[in-house]
Amino acid sequence: MHGDDVPFGYGFWSLVVVNTAIFVLLALSFLTPVKQREWRSFGAFTAFVVALFTEMYGFPLTIYVLTAVLGSRYPVLNPFSHASGHLWITLLGGGAWMSVIIHLVSNGLMLGGLVLMAVGWRRVHRAQGELVTDGVYAWVRHPQYAGLFLITVGMLLQWPTIITVATWPALIVIYSRLARREEDEAEARFGQAYRGYAARVPMFVPRLGPRLRTLWGEP
Repeated sequence: MHGDDVPFGYGFWSLVVVNTAIFVLLALSFLTPVKQREWRSFGAFTAFVVALFTEMYGFPLTIYVLTAVLGSRYPVLNPFSHASGHLWITLLGGGAWMSVIIHLVSNGLMLGGLVLMAVGWRRVHRAQGELVTDGVYAWVRHPQYAGLFLITVGMLLQWPTIITVATWPALIVIYSRLARREEDEAEARFGQAYRGYAARVPMFVPRLGPRLRTLWGEP
């Protein structure tokens, strides 16, 4: 069944399940939550992913809200077709070129986030409990959470919804608080070594200027 044949919803629930399972299981394998607070944070991410794919392939709640607010001013005649669910294209009047750009950028962010999470997990796994400060950890202190943020940004760019846009800041706060709790434990364990590391390396966003100059061999 094609999305245009569904008058008031997409109904692709198998795609909801499959896509949700892929992203949740991949993130679970790299984050490996153990403590209760880690599982709570992961539950918030899971809810974000479920909400996203439910609207992308199942029931377009955001479209219902927007059409109710805008009425006849809504820019497409059939807002409940799957093609019209791409809000950036629908509301900004873009065509196929915009769709290509959005998918390239959003998929690139999601893939980059997964790679960052995988690399961070591999470093920690190899360290066997020792403090890791090299590799990707020389750029950011929490590459796995930074990768998770990249994935969610890519999702928001590809298919923004009211629920995901509203809950994304809360997701960032939840994982930022989790990161700070983990840093308190790391400081208690490694002492000055971790304090010195934290003083020179940012939490989630790398300081690109000095790093790029170093890569190009500039002083």
